[in-house]
Amino acid sequence: MPSSPINEPRLIGIASLPESSTTTSKNESLSTFMISLKNTIKKMATQLVSLPEVERLSPTIIRILGGNPGKFTLQGTNTYLVGKGSNRLLIDTGDGKESWIQNLKETLEKEQATVTSCILTHWHPDHVGGVGHLLEYLPKTVIHKNSPDKGQTDIKDGQIFATEGATLRAVHSPGHTHDHMALVLEEENVMFTGDNVLGHGTAVFEDLVTYLNSLERMRGLFSGKAYPGHGTVLEDGPSRIGEYIRHRKERESQVIQVLKSAKNKPGVTVASDEEADEWTSMEIVKIIYKNVPENLHVPANGGIVQILNKLHSDDKVAKEQDKWKLKARAAL
Repeated sequence: MPSSPINEPRLIGIASLPESSTTTSKNESLSTFMISLKNTIKKMATQLVSLPEVERLSPTIIRILGGNPGKFTLQGTNTYLVGKGSNRLLIDTGDGKESWIQNLKETLEKEQATVTSCILTHWHPDHVGGVGHLLEYLPKTVIHKNSPDKGQTDIKDGQIFATEGATLRAVHSPGHTHDHMALVLEEENVMFTGDNVLGHGTAVFEDLVTYLNSLERMRGLFSGKAYPGHGTVLEDGPSRIGEYIRHRKERESQVIQVLKSAKNKPGVTVASDEEADEWTSMEIVKIIYKNVPENLHVPANGGIVQILNKLHSDDKVAKEQDKWKLKARAAL
């Protein structure tokens, strides 16, 4: 599950708000604003492709939805049954919905198979919540997780999980969460991306620098499809990851452009540290996202702070209390 509602205002939960989202003016009444916001959310929801509860995606992959659709989870959490023989691997468990375990049981009966190992991509409840149901049904299943809870088995970067027809290679990819693991299916050259990359919109993250480093690494480890933790299959996984990286870099450039301009004097370039104007992160939000509903500005602030922290670590900005300013050489 995504940790907070959003990291930037293009998101409601984990799904991107359309760029043409309805905005409000200062004189707009509250009732009109609420109608426009509801219409925006409705429009976003209609953009989601309907997915079947159970679907075979490849000769070795069956997707079973978690039964928990919502603005934070899109069509629901994607769980994946992987392999061809009687012993299968399971990736994630949803949030514990009865419909999910029932669909898993029926699928395994149809496949004449069982689950020997369950691999959890990260700690969020909408990915680990079904573990209890799974162990009630198949108590011998080994639960694998990076930074494991009691009774679980640790996952190491590069660890191999093998069963008939499928070899999964674990990739420690912190960013969305510290314990996040992606998985490469070597036979098909595809990746299960967890919540670092989604089938719709952009993802939330705990640390921007770590997240970008993980995306760069993930992009180079496969060349085929990406199977996300939420949303539809991405036909060109590396290309989609590249879009994520470019999007973050564009946001960083936007922040720098705001810091280059003196307040109330657009276009005035910073010439030195002394002349640099100071900005709070919320002031930057109001400039970059002026056409986004104001109720999204506060949660969007988290994403801007992440960018500012990255710029600070890159020695491009200076910080004093809650204000930031661009260093002279970064303005050139």
